[in-house]
Amino acid sequence: MDSSVSSRADVVIVGAGHGGAQCAIALRQNGFAGTVTVVGREPEFPYERPPLSKDYFAREKAFERLHIRPPAFWAEKDIDFLLGTQVDAVDPATKQLALSDGRSLGYGNLVWATGGDPRRLTCAGADLAGVHAVRTRADCDALMAEIDAGKHDIVVIGGGYIGLEAAAVLGKLGLNVTLLEALPRVLARVAGEELSGFYQQVHSDHGVDLRLNARVECLEGEKGQVTAVRLEGGERIPAEAVLVGIGIIPAVEPLILAGATGSNGVDVDAFCRTSLPDIYAIGDCAAFACDFAGGQVMRVESVQNAIDMASCVAKAICGNARPYKAFPWFWSNQYDLKLQTAGINVGFDETVVRGTPANRAFSVIYLKDGKIVAIDCVNSVKDYVQGRKLVEQGVRPDVAKLADLGTALKELVEA
Repeated sequence: MDSSVSSRADVVIVGAGHGGAQCAIALRQNGFAGTVTVVGREPEFPYERPPLSKDYFAREKAFERLHIRPPAFWAEKDIDFLLGTQVDAVDPATKQLALSDGRSLGYGNLVWATGGDPRRLTCAGADLAGVHAVRTRADCDALMAEIDAGKHDIVVIGGGYIGLEAAAVLGKLGLNVTLLEALPRVLARVAGEELSGFYQQVHSDHGVDLRLNARVECLEGEKGQVTAVRLEGGERIPAEAVLVGIGIIPAVEPLILAGATGSNGVDVDAFCRTSLPDIYAIGDCAAFACDFAGGQVMRVESVQNAIDMASCVAKAICGNARPYKAFPWFWSNQYDLKLQTAGINVGFDETVVRGTPANRAFSVIYLKDGKIVAIDCVNSVKDYVQGRKLVEQGVRPDVAKLADLGTALKELVEA
């Protein structure tokens, strides 16, 4: 432990990502004068995660430009950090954390903002050298080093946003990219068929060898280094490096072992409180009843959710508790395409396409029982700005007008 950091803090924040950083900032903004310590597993001060697999990986932005705040900011705000440190256990009875360096850290309030760890392959060969994730700076640096060493044939496993964004960057670097998706279409868990089909065509047009219904049987290697991905059915795809983007596993084991409730992450109430006293959880690891998904208990993996939950907790600690009601929104950048999403399309039973995908500027609007629940906008900022109001208000529109480009979405809001 850093000798300058006390063995106890009024608020301890575990996790130095977007949520943890924002919680520390919001505590000070809300007038909290007590001691604050942030515990982070990585050796880095808080930095933005989304640009890692895009701007940073493509060498378009230096790492220092990804810092959420300059390192000096934290000292100015009297916020202490324990970097390169992990919490191994939580004792809610004594309010003590067991740290990976063998020491203990006490807390008054604890905020768990650990996010998740990349989900790993479980097949044979998954532990070969050359198999990568893209969750941290170290992950990206390791893959970048292999590419710098001349590796050219890259296999990306996973057709969600992480895999698609990585494939886009790798393709722009001039590499041979094969993308494997086990399901019949990419983005199958988060988007409708219209958006999936569009992005499948875009990636194919950019030279990505996209394989659907492609289930990995094992990874093959020589001298401990991955050389190929073998699919169920026997096909062998040469691979000098493999990037795995198949989701995350919430990093909540110490809380669950301490008695916190939760099955997919850790459960929190309307104020982001866990079932353990004086312990909150925020961001990717926190499961809550989402108002914009019909009250379904779920985790929402987004920067917006982490930041807004952090502010909710800071206000609660400062005596100004307000239930978490933030509106969910997301984005993804691939090639020259900016996707903006408002709302959560869980349970949708109808889609309306507004515009023409072939023109590379269109929207997909999701409805459930006639009510708009979400909208995906590709290169359509105006639709996004106006459409999110339709989602927030739960508008039940004339579907024909939704599809009519001559009808501005704001007209449906006003109606």
